[in-house]
Amino acid sequence: MRITRRIEFDAGHRIPNHQSQCRHLHGHRYALEITLVGGVIDAAGQSNEGMVMDFSEVKAIARQHLVDVWDHAFLVWRGDQAVTGFLASLPQHKTVVLDAVPTVENLARIAFGILDPLYRDNYGNHLRLERIRLYETPNCWADATREDLA
Repeated sequence: MRITRRIEFDAGHRIPNHQSQCRHLHGHRYALEITLVGGVIDAAGQSNEGMVMDFSEVKAIARQHLVDVWDHAFLVWRGDQAVTGFLASLPQHKTVVLDAVPTVENLARIAFGILDPLYRDNYGNHLRLERIRLYETPNCWADATREDLA
């Protein structure tokens, strides 16, 4: 069985070598979809009976380890010296420095790597993260799966 939880957040970025508008500082309303696969929990009388995982738990894990870190932050590639220096000069600016250019593809891959070890089989239902889908716009997104990262 597969379940998916969607969470939205806002963040800024730039693609420094892009030949179009994306080379400029800008932001997006990102939508993160977390797809988990596992068996339906058959624990009579438990609050998660009949679920793969409680959606509130899926959200809490994602918020703590990813969404709250990236929300209203500027996601910047470590090699983008002009922007990293500028952001460092802003007192208390929320900046997340990444080891990759913050394209939606790289962000989805990074998100998968962060969240993968956190969704675990705690109920004998073989729970695992199957896919991260990250929307940069309503019409553009990237999917990261275990096979993509192998």
